[in-house]
Amino acid sequence: VRVPVEVDGRHETLVYMNEPGELAAYEELRAGFTAAVSHELRTPLARLLALLETALLPDSNPEELIEQARLEVEEIRELIDDVLFLSELETGHQVVSLTSTSARPAVDQVVRGLQERSERAGITIVVDTLPDIDVPLRPRMLRVLVQNLAENAIRYAGVGATLRISLREAGSRITLEAADNGIGVPDDDLPRLFERFYRSDRSRASRGTGLGLAIVKHIVTSAGGSVEASRSTGRGLSIRCLFPTP
Repeated sequence: VRVPVEVDGRHETLVYMNEPGELAAYEELRAGFTAAVSHELRTPLARLLALLETALLPDSNPEELIEQARLEVEEIRELIDDVLFLSELETGHQVVSLTSTSARPAVDQVVRGLQERSERAGITIVVDTLPDIDVPLRPRMLRVLVQNLAENAIRYAGVGATLRISLREAGSRITLEAADNGIGVPDDDLPRLFERFYRSDRSRASRGTGLGLAIVKHIVTSAGGSVEASRSTGRGLSIRCLFPTP
């Protein structure tokens, strides 16, 4: 049972555990999440420490090392931001769906913002959405959703891949799909892509927090929808977000 309360001007939520074992299950989940965050932070922190120690060597290149250190700090910041955002989603501090949003302007805005990154990664993004479809999400949540889908392809699809973001309405359902023709993921990994911090073996060498698709799933399900991952036609990855019509 969740009860909204206000503490020192902040909106919080009290959660009452009614069934035997609920508290133990919650503590196990919390401990597992804390351990996962600690593990994910340890790697960039270790690299950052190594860079700082290298900078003390006589023949080091300070400018190059500073740039590499900046990238490590940026990865740590991104991880912390994603952890906090996902926590706000799960506790209800971020409202996902109070209204509907015209999808095409939001998608175009995200794609424009990612143009430089996608070009550096060798990824082409194609938008294939009709101009008059509304999605049952707040504008910010729709932008976060599309950005995480696009960033997933930018990081992992591979050089030369094309990402197609499409939106279709059929009957009582709206489908937002992000499909690429990149390297794809093994079939065994598909059911786990939306787990926190999960990365397939092929993506472990790439930078990323491992939370992007978990955020996608939480946004979609909080709006009454569902999300699924499958192979694209031929190869690649397709992520489909299914919403009820507003």
